[in-house]
Amino acid sequence: MRRALAGCVALSVGAAPVGVFLTLRRMSLMSEAMSHAILPGAAIGFLWAGLSLPAMTLGGLVAGLAVALLSGLIARSTVLREDASLAAFYLISLAAGVLLISARGSSIDLLHILFGTVLALDDDALVLLGGIATVTLAGLAVAYRPLVMECVDPLFLRSVGRASGPVHYGFLALVVLNLVGGFAALGTLLAVGLMLLPAITARFWALDLSGLMPAAVILALAASVAGLLVSYYASLPTGPAIVLAAGVLYIASMLLGPRGGLVWRLLPARHLEA
Repeated sequence: MRRALAGCVALSVGAAPVGVFLTLRRMSLMSEAMSHAILPGAAIGFLWAGLSLPAMTLGGLVAGLAVALLSGLIARSTVLREDASLAAFYLISLAAGVLLISARGSSIDLLHILFGTVLALDDDALVLLGGIATVTLAGLAVAYRPLVMECVDPLFLRSVGRASGPVHYGFLALVVLNLVGGFAALGTLLAVGLMLLPAITARFWALDLSGLMPAAVILALAASVAGLLVSYYASLPTGPAIVLAAGVLYIASMLLGPRGGLVWRLLPARHLEA
């Protein structure tokens, strides 16, 4: 349980700020597609070395980066938009990954890869998650200003320099890194849960980035702790319990959040007084 908590803390600190930038750039669904794109790489790692975390992580990282680069290249070379090419690669990758695992592994192996086993995190997995969180925070600190500019006005960033391309692909690399980390703990199907749900929920509690990123991290940590406790005392699968806890926080924030929550919008507005 302590290892699972440490892994979830590392995942929350690294993935939640990335999720904030994903939502601000209107790329939320892209991260969901990317989470499935790492599956064939993880499956090849599984076929090569069994349930070895380094092999599956390396395979997933290579597959995710390859899909990100190829979808961007096709979008710039053909009439397809990037979301359409990414959707095509995501479906091909998901089918190929399930086929590879089904051909050589059992249904238990398939469930392990799809849904993860956060309670089975070992020292190597914790080092991996800690390293990914460190690299993510360092990368966001270095590219913070151009990332904010691209969220506000991407055309302006392209017009004033050549930083747009490197920033875009560097950010995609951070997304893939955190999805690989999430895959180690929550599996490919739920890897994006702690990345997106806290970031979306934070919009009901803060208006700008200085508030959104801390709020997203706090919400991810709260969902992790609540999910682990519910899983422990109710003997439920840990990964789905954590993501469902994040979902409960989202629904509660949608109703009660001070920044556009439904209840506050239904209350009569205060009149200005002279």
